[in-house]
Amino acid sequence: MSFKKAIENTPLLKNAFEKGLKALGSNSSKVKPLDPSKCEGSVDIDTAVKSIYPNASRWDYAVGYNGKTYFIEVHTAKTDEVKSVLKKLQWLKDFLINDAPELNKEPKSFHWIASNANHILPGSLQFRQLTLKGIKPVKELTLY
Repeated sequence: MSFKKAIENTPLLKNAFEKGLKALGSNSSKVKPLDPSKCEGSVDIDTAVKSIYPNASRWDYAVGYNGKTYFIEVHTAKTDEVKSVLKKLQWLKDFLINDAPELNKEPKSFHWIASNANHILPGSLQFRQLTLKGIKPVKELTLY
């Protein structure tokens, strides 16, 4: 199934689909698709579900690219923010299971893009915690 179709089959996200990286707004400059023609679209998850989950630690974005879904969180990359991002990641995984099962079936990966500089040192406890969850902070994300 395509990214767009998976989004259309997700009631809470279907009206949030945007072409290209448009849903990322100013954060789109932090995502670099190697081949822009392979960008299937994007969704601002946080804004789309804010009224349904007002107090939740919501994840930011999903981008469909070349048959894969990239879930992207743009957040301050400091050691004291690791717990917050891991909480957002758990919220996203629960959301995918409960509210977006079609999107959850798609090949996917999870990414933390530092909103400014990355202050989480490789080898630190916080970096290892993130690695165990399959995520690491980067300055920008290249889509392959």
